[in-house]
Amino acid sequence: MGAKSKTKQTFSFEITPKLGDVDYIYFLYGRMLEKKVETFNMNRVIDEFEEMTRNADQVQKQTLKEILHKNQSAIYLQNFGINGNTTDPEAFKALVPLVTDLDLEPYIKRMVDGDTSPILTALPVPAISLSSGTSQGRPKFIPFTDELMENTLQLFRTAFAFRNRDFPIDDNGRALQFIFSSKQYISKGGVPVGTATTNVYRNPNFKAGMKSIQSLCCSPDEVIFSPDVHQALYCHLLSGILFRDQVQYVFASFAHGLVHAFRTFEQLWEEIVTDIEDGVLSSRITVPAVRTAMTKLLRGPNPELAETIRTKCMSLSNWYGLIPALFPNAKYVYGIMTGSMEPYVKKLRHYAGELPLVSHDYGSSEGWIAANVRPRLSPEEATFAVVPNLGYFEFLPVSETGETEQEPPVGLTEVKIGQEYEVVITNYAGLYRYRLGDVVKIVGFYNKTPQLKFICRRNLILSINIDKNTERDLQMSVESAAKRLAEEKIEVIDFSSHVDVTTEPGHYVIYWEISGETEDDVLQDCCNCLDKGFIDAGYMSSRKCKTIGALELRVVERGTFRKVQEHFLGLGSSAGQFKMPRCVKPSNVKVLQILCDNVVSRFFSTAFE
Repeated sequence: MGAKSKTKQTFSFEITPKLGDVDYIYFLYGRMLEKKVETFNMNRVIDEFEEMTRNADQVQKQTLKEILHKNQSAIYLQNFGINGNTTDPEAFKALVPLVTDLDLEPYIKRMVDGDTSPILTALPVPAISLSSGTSQGRPKFIPFTDELMENTLQLFRTAFAFRNRDFPIDDNGRALQFIFSSKQYISKGGVPVGTATTNVYRNPNFKAGMKSIQSLCCSPDEVIFSPDVHQALYCHLLSGILFRDQVQYVFASFAHGLVHAFRTFEQLWEEIVTDIEDGVLSSRITVPAVRTAMTKLLRGPNPELAETIRTKCMSLSNWYGLIPALFPNAKYVYGIMTGSMEPYVKKLRHYAGELPLVSHDYGSSEGWIAANVRPRLSPEEATFAVVPNLGYFEFLPVSETGETEQEPPVGLTEVKIGQEYEVVITNYAGLYRYRLGDVVKIVGFYNKTPQLKFICRRNLILSINIDKNTERDLQMSVESAAKRLAEEKIEVIDFSSHVDVTTEPGHYVIYWEISGETEDDVLQDCCNCLDKGFIDAGYMSSRKCKTIGALELRVVERGTFRKVQEHFLGLGSSAGQFKMPRCVKPSNVKVLQILCDNVVSRFFSTAFE
């Protein structure tokens, strides 16, 4: 949601304004801002979203006006000649340049170092968000403000309203939420720094806001804020089972987190059952506050529940349908399942059985952008409707080769169906015409706001000379090769890649962790399939004329990618925010070392011989 309204006003919702009426836009905008943590009304939230999206262009203009007005004393804007009188989008775009995180890094560093002058924003900055760093090999610092927290709650309410219309949950229902709040640290300038998820979970409005949308978490707060993510995951699983009949949906920020949680359950279920049966918490839980909270939750021995879970687990075939077996009243499984999370959907669907998989909404550490208002669509078909008042949005056209075209960016309502764009955002927290690096495809409109599909990150590109392969291209290649592996009843657990230019010519290296052992000829087939799976014209021609060497498949030991995750968690990433890096850059020395140290077999493609 946008900034708080200082003066609360009362309006009659039956007002029927004229389209384009500026007062109406103020009315609508003000109504959205006042919905902080009040009683949730599904129909009203949907109605307001309908009104807002019918007037998307006017809401965008008003949002930009509000942002510039609230930040008129920001030094960054004043340096470009922006003052309180600048309200026209065209004037704003003519004065303020497009930027990336590297351009803003010096400004944000001053904020981290304790400079309290209005550098990027005139609004208070109570914390700084730290991105996971998995996309670029280095974390980014991003201002986190109360306005971004309100955006988060607005987005959650909007998405929940549409989900609850399709999948109604009970008033006394709970959510099994695999959420983890890593520690905030205080910068040398005295500013709290944490991941975006940590800043959200630690915000005092978070719990009240989630309660208003009937999403009480099964786990005690002590589990969410546990300093040990392994103990927290164990307790999340135990908490969910203790409330198994009340669990209405299962959530993690990313599909990877859901798959990891239930893979962990496969290994630890007997220990969890023993805890329930004896009423005594496992000795693996050593954090005092977590142990105290979970002991209260156990409430003594429960042999009946323990036997129920034991019977359920032993009756499953290869853990198919594990989630509905554990949580019989669950309506759906929820998390980000698009983009780099697509490789985990197959395994998640295995655990979910017949339960619907609902894709979480579209956003980034910089802020939320779009809501899933068609929750019945499968993850493969999921689209997201841009919420017009979460920021001022522009879209840079991207060519078929993946390059940003020389054309200027277009506005929210000017995008064309079928075209791919890089997202540009201006928000309340001091980001102005900021290139997110995300490429999206416009697949339609919801009223007058675009519905988009996430395609890939622009900067995650495998390239040696004229070849350009994105994260999506890599993913499609892996999916194609994994079909050969599936014939042997083996799956790809996780994967990453690297461009090796230490040899002449350079070549692509793909790292695979697989679920079992198989013959070398099978893996050689997979290696050839990976090589042929990159259909970029520049890559294929370079392979044929041998200016790019044979693709190399390196199979790593089981647990290698967990070591990669542990590395990033050690750097301060949140377990709930973690995304496996799909392309490891040479500068990411430690991750490359982990991968290389755990290689058990290597294969070189013969596909172009």
